Amino acid sequence: MRAMAARFAYLGPEGTFTEAALAELDPQALTDALPCPSIGATLDAVRGGAAEQAVVPIENSVEGAVTATLDELATGPHLAIRAEVLLPVRFALLTRAGTALADIKTVGGHPQAQPQCRHWLAGHLPEAEWRPAASNAEAAHEVADGMLDAALAGAFAADRYGLAVLADGVSDVSGAVTRFVVVSRPGPIAAATGADRTSLVAFLREDHPGALMELLTEFAVRGVNLTRIESRPIGDGLGRYCFSIDCEGHLDDARVGEALMGLRRVCAEVRFLGSYPRQDGGRTQVRPGTSNAEFAQATAWLSRLRYGRV
Repeated sequence: MRAMAARFAYLGPEGTFTEAALAELDPQALTDALPCPSIGATLDAVRGGAAEQAVVPIENSVEGAVTATLDELATGPHLAIRAEVLLPVRFALLTRAGTALADIKTVGGHPQAQPQCRHWLAGHLPEAEWRPAASNAEAAHEVADGMLDAALAGAFAADRYGLAVLADGVSDVSGAVTRFVVVSRPGPIAAATGADRTSLVAFLREDHPGALMELLTEFAVRGVNLTRIESRPIGDGLGRYCFSIDCEGHLDDARVGEALMGLRRVCAEVRFLGSYPRQDGGRTQVRPGTSNAEFAQATAWLSRLRYGRV
């Protein structure tokens, strides 16, 4: 057992894209990082005190949301997003030395990997059986152990597991990017930068016509731009969903704060996951009438009306 908590836990084993994202965030962190076998275990390392922070994937530009992360953040013990890392993802086909394409009967990787290489696999390995693994690096490890013939993983994992790169750049879409989030236990949030993202989960109070429109209206009328919205089943019955949402702006922005207050009035629960800087540096859109100064002016005007000082 570790005498002290690791600075970071990450979806392992060594050689995953998540490890590469951690290296992008802080190269020095790899010396004391804790690899974990699943997204749930990675986040539980923070909840249980084995690590101070965790790095996990949350969405991909090709395949979309990483649902295991969304569900853990929505329904598990509360955690907070502190930062994000955007990592270009390029897949390679890793095999044992001497393996030819004709020899490959089984291919493994993380469930998010196969859809990103679907057309390449259909064109080059149409008869190969797909076997999902907890991570791409775990699939590479299984190739090294003879349990699989090939793995979809980053080319950098080949040396780690004594494998060969049989084919590089097997992704169907060049320029694919995966967004990773840095997660910790809840606490004070970082100050606004003007290029921020806020994440939350909204649970509808009841299912009725226009329920989703009511939720979206809280953002729209205040000029808050949504960058992602995903519906996820709650699990206690068909037709019961929550909504995982990312929006531009920071909790300290008046328009974002008021949107969250509006959601709190119409939803059964709103789980605030954090406000943090956007790694792409995209500035928050501020439409006319939605700046902090204009909200303050409107509040002052209402106060004067209430006290008869028109």
